[in-house]
Amino acid sequence: MKPLWAALLALGITGAHAADLLQAWQAARQHDPEMAVAQAALQAGQTRRDQASALWRPTVAATAAGGAMGSQTSTAGASFSAPGFGTSTNVGFNTSVDNSLGGRWSIGARMPVYSPERTAQGRKLTLSADLADVQWQAAEQALMLQTAERYFAVALAQDALLLLQRQQTAVNKALVEAKDRFALGDAPVTDTHEAAARARAIDAQVLAAEVDLQIAQRALADTTGWPADALQVAPAPALLATAPLPALPQWLDQAAAANPGLRQQTLAVEVARQDVAQYARGAGTTVDLVAQASREHLSGSGRYGQGSNTARQHLVGVQITVPLYTGGQRSARQQELLHLQAKAEAELDRARQQVAQQTRAAWLRLQAGAARTEAQDAALRASQARLDATQLGRQVGDRTTLDLLNAQNDAAAAELALAQLRTTLTLERLRLLALTGQLDERALHTATVDAPAAK
Repeated sequence: MKPLWAALLALGITGAHAADLLQAWQAARQHDPEMAVAQAALQAGQTRRDQASALWRPTVAATAAGGAMGSQTSTAGASFSAPGFGTSTNVGFNTSVDNSLGGRWSIGARMPVYSPERTAQGRKLTLSADLADVQWQAAEQALMLQTAERYFAVALAQDALLLLQRQQTAVNKALVEAKDRFALGDAPVTDTHEAAARARAIDAQVLAAEVDLQIAQRALADTTGWPADALQVAPAPALLATAPLPALPQWLDQAAAANPGLRQQTLAVEVARQDVAQYARGAGTTVDLVAQASREHLSGSGRYGQGSNTARQHLVGVQITVPLYTGGQRSARQQELLHLQAKAEAELDRARQQVAQQTRAAWLRLQAGAARTEAQDAALRASQARLDATQLGRQVGDRTTLDLLNAQNDAAAAELALAQLRTTLTLERLRLLALTGQLDERALHTATVDAPAAK
């Protein structure tokens, strides 16, 4: 626990200081297990480029064996000549070595020169490595969004609790005033009962808000590793999305080109095509440079007495392999892969449609954001003006305690609704950036630190 607190102190994150969203993301990147999973997957994917390169490098293998061996050979119709013996034809030779000790060794090298199947395998491995890179980006942006959602959930829970506590103070003050007025005979007993009922209701709301804040803090603590009991964040942001938005076609083009999900699906289609190429007609033909050397020796006794046999072989050249018939397995496998390719292409089309719909919806919500915020801000000002007028009316006897309590409740609700709207639109901007592959640390920093102060 001490190292954790030291890290928090180094970041300036204590109970007296509110953390910003960028600090929350930096902590989540180090602590959240999803990033550890994504990091391991990325590192595994990067090795596939080395595997692709290794497909065209030479391979060398050596074998050796020894033990009890036996050999029987028979040769007929041979021609034999030797100095002093002349020439003999139709000669037969027999050899026999039983219960002998022998051994053999061989060494061979092979380097592929031509192989459509290996070419497809290499491209598939390279595409898989590219896919791992995109999956890492997608995981990073997903955690950024999750961190932002949990961060702003804490911010809103804090705001809601503060508003309710402020309202609780005002209601308790109204209850005291109602009791005093009733004691003086200046107000009916119903004012006291209404104020007491509202006080009990606001007490319950404050307790519920405290629980909501604890739940939100725990969720953010699980992501960041920060202690939940001392966790505070910056207040809910002012409207970050008021900056002019580029035209919708520009966002749609950007999403089509850079959306992490679409990029993953596009690479999946390319991988499926290489799977098909791996089983295409003629893909099994190979041309290799080969070099081989071997030696076999055995000695012992047999039917013809003591004997030994030694054989040496070597080869340096070119080896061509052409599969002539595979029982239909390759063609059946190719048909399966063609269907899987069609499935991947259909999934890509579906994903394009979904991303376009999500991008369009996020853009439209942000387009309406400024007008919605202006309307909500006007509603807040109106509710505050109503509260001021009601307080004045209550002092002169034109308004009841219930009128005052309702005005206080409406003003608090309008203030919380404005904070919720600002947070919703800020998250909507972050989601739009994620949909177009542009969500980064700068966007997170802007969401809290660079956002204009709420008025």
